[in-house]
Amino acid sequence: MRYKTSGVCSQAIDFEVEDGKVKDVHFQGGCNGNTAGIGLLVEGMEVDEVIRRLEGVKCGFKNTSCPDQLAKALKKVKEEQEAR
Repeated sequence: MRYKTSGVCSQAIDFEVEDGKVKDVHFQGGCNGNTAGIGLLVEGMEVDEVIRRLEGVKCGFKNTSCPDQLAKALKKVKEEQEAR
């Protein structure tokens, strides 16, 4: 899945959710070391746990961050799956 980010340096996040777990997270743009680290840290983690840990994280004076955007993307996927 691709999620277009808003309010951060990265432009998009590519990721997969398989059996309720996060896989293959890759940010397009942003601070490469930080975004690569986020992707590796959440690999294999339950969707709800990633949301719990990352939702609301802010970057400087911004109201969001790359980790927060990942949480928003996962919430969107979760809502879409529950609507089916």
